[in-house]
Amino acid sequence: MDQQTPIRIDSGALSATVSPLGAELQTLRTADGAELLWHGDPAFWSGRAPILFPIVGRAPGNRIAVGAHEAEMAQHGFARRARFTLDTHAPDTCRHILRDTAETRALYPFAFRLAVTHRLHGATLEVAVEIANCDDRAMPFGFGFHPAFAWPLPGAEGQPHEIRLDNGAEPAMARLHDGLLPTDRLPSPFRAGKLTLMPEQFEEDAMIFPAGAGAGLRYGVPGGPELAFAFENLPNLALWTKPGAPFLCVEPWHGMAAQSGASPQISERPYSQSLAPGAEARFAYRVTADL
Repeated sequence: MDQQTPIRIDSGALSATVSPLGAELQTLRTADGAELLWHGDPAFWSGRAPILFPIVGRAPGNRIAVGAHEAEMAQHGFARRARFTLDTHAPDTCRHILRDTAETRALYPFAFRLAVTHRLHGATLEVAVEIANCDDRAMPFGFGFHPAFAWPLPGAEGQPHEIRLDNGAEPAMARLHDGLLPTDRLPSPFRAGKLTLMPEQFEEDAMIFPAGAGAGLRYGVPGGPELAFAFENLPNLALWTKPGAPFLCVEPWHGMAAQSGASPQISERPYSQSLAPGAEARFAYRVTADL
């Protein structure tokens, strides 16, 4: 199959397409053709559902370091702009793989394998990522998902949308300063796990919840169209849009932007992980359409 061509998968209840560029989800549609995913209009934001690796967010001066090795790295890392290879494709599943190259090792000096699997089952999409350290030394990294969904959801035009955390918590919030994460925390915008979404909440960029948002949430209109999310090994959460744009990013992460005043070392970033040689880590989210 042409490695430039998006791959289509279908469960009957949902269909999706995935681009080999970034292994990025391009569409997520119901059986009657309603589009749940943001369409990537560059007038607002050209992304749709990028994969964030080996960092989430910005680095100080856009430079990262691993020991004595330093290199320039753009926000959210290089995987989202890399071309993946299609590994497997079934009617309801596809798996893409990115391996290190001379170009990636000049930036991030490790041998690795990043596998992204998109699977549909009924009205649920699961996106799972397995990261393997193929090197002979410990590999620090951050990882995150950045999917953007329609706001309003199909069939919910003109109705207030909410985020409802499954755990009913009121997690403290952080706002980025010059793209970096301050150490102070702000009061939670959640009340008993509920947040009514308004465009002005995003005038200061993303709402970031470093801890406490839990492993699941619902987005949409209570009693109406909703998307239900479940997160695996993803302790951080961000919500983001551009004011006036018709999308909402629900972003579960394991890793965040570097702290203000910190060094460029990846290992010092909040929630950074370190994989031993030969080890693997798995991250996943599931989203179920309840329309």
